Amino acid sequence: MTDGLIFHPDGKARCWWPGTDPLYVTYHDTEWGVPEFDDRALFEKLILDGFQAGLSWITILRKRENFRKAFSGFEPEKIVRFTPPKVEKLMLDAGIVRNRAKIEATMAGARAWLDIQERGGFSQFLWNFVDGRPIQNNLKNRSQVQAETDVSRRISKALKAEGFNFVGPTIVYAFMQAVGMVNDHLVGCYRHEECAAIAEKL
Repeated sequence: MTDGLIFHPDGKARCWWPGTDPLYVTYHDTEWGVPEFDDRALFEKLILDGFQAGLSWITILRKRENFRKAFSGFEPEKIVRFTPPKVEKLMLDAGIVRNRAKIEATMAGARAWLDIQERGGFSQFLWNFVDGRPIQNNLKNRSQVQAETDVSRRISKALKAEGFNFVGPTIVYAFMQAVGMVNDHLVGCYRHEECAAIAEKL
């Protein structure tokens, strides 16, 4: 490993954080840092990042399909209709992270998402904070990666005002990295240039 890069058997250098776990590497190669503009997909990722709080992302990634089943495909229109018995059922579901506060925060987030949708859409709400284009960072090593930024703090404040929970600045910045609002692949990682090229086409 060199300055936060891992060189893989396929000859490609990648960011350090997925290690060599096949599921994690695939996520790094195909999803992380790719600009996402779908309203529902953005909601799903934000909620899952909230569930990650205190845990590792690979833990959530391994449970993602179970989360999707448990939370009705992360369709806010369905989640807002969850009843107390449904919450109790979710608390017994070993396939997800059984945290009552986070489950209830998902329901509150679904209500907030629906309100935002009526005012132009969740994607527009989020991407307006970066003027609709991914921030292109040129990070040379892992020590340069920030845990939060001024933008993530502003988004966090706005989301909380709308009714979201588990959306602190650090969670929001991890979300921004994942959905391509910021390109934080290290410059030596082969995906840095590819994600930058995607952004150029927007």
